[in-house]
Amino acid sequence: MTIRSRLTFWYAGVLFASLILFSALLYHEWHTDPSAPPPAEVVAEEGTLSDLAEDLCISAIPAALLGLGGGWWLMRRALAPVAALTAAAERVNDGSLRTQLPRTGSGDELDRLTEVFNQMTARLADSFQRIREFTLRASHELKTPLTVMRGGLETTLREQSLSAEQRENLLGEIDEIDRLAKIVDGLTLLTKADAGLIALNDEPVALDDLVRDAAGDGEILAQPHGIHISIAQCDTATVRGDQHRLRQVLLNLTDNAVKYNEPGGTVTLALRRNGDTAELAIANTGPGIPPDQHARLFEPFFRGDTAHVIEGSGLGLTICRWIVTAHRGTIQIASEPEKMTTATVRLPLAE
Repeated sequence: MTIRSRLTFWYAGVLFASLILFSALLYHEWHTDPSAPPPAEVVAEEGTLSDLAEDLCISAIPAALLGLGGGWWLMRRALAPVAALTAAAERVNDGSLRTQLPRTGSGDELDRLTEVFNQMTARLADSFQRIREFTLRASHELKTPLTVMRGGLETTLREQSLSAEQRENLLGEIDEIDRLAKIVDGLTLLTKADAGLIALNDEPVALDDLVRDAAGDGEILAQPHGIHISIAQCDTATVRGDQHRLRQVLLNLTDNAVKYNEPGGTVTLALRRNGDTAELAIANTGPGIPPDQHARLFEPFFRGDTAHVIEGSGLGLTICRWIVTAHRGTIQIASEPEKMTTATVRLPLAE
């Protein structure tokens, strides 16, 4: 039975019940009440119309309340499947496309809509799966020719007859091949992570040791630019997770703080314990990030206007977000143009 048919029958039943109640009250008032005069005398008496209006109000008000209450109950009952379908659809994301929304089994329009929605999400899941498989296969196929090209250029570079200009050109081509290889590796990592194919270690990790190591590596990267690296605070903090991946997050954020800085600028690392959370902040001077770009910082391949002149693949922050999220943490970036940019990572402390 369709929703329209059900609404018609239900509301007709409510109106019929209201009519029965109205008639019963009116009959009781005029024929059952001993104090009420006979109908023939009533018509002749003065004030009969006012008495009739009063009786109609007395009987009509309960009937109207029943009609309103019944209509409200009817609409709530009829729209309850819509609310349930909406709540279930809001929980659907790219990681739960295989989850089927519950069906009522009544065969009405909403049940049919749920079926169509489930079919749509299933098609989307298949499309996403094909995209992942294509990306993995393409990344795998690209690694071999890139390795061969790099090996050939390195062999040519060892020839003694090359001029200085030729050597410089070959070194530039090798750098571009390395950049392509990093992009391929990043795509492979993100695709495998999206498909749940990467297993992370679950072991105690001394986050304060990683911060000190990242500061040391940052000093090496910052030395040619005259950038000063410092640790403002480094509380002892142990988290559970994959040490290699967490180190990758710190190195990536520190590298960004150095690259998107200014000559003679500063990079400050701070690790604080905040209740049951370890809070890591990496702040750097520099041009900063425009406010309209903050929402897109973690998108793959997104690079701001100031980033196009700086070497990079545009996947670093996306990888950082995946690693932090996989460790049940959060990552945020706040920036004031021409002042300070701060990347904040929060991770739960190990018990």
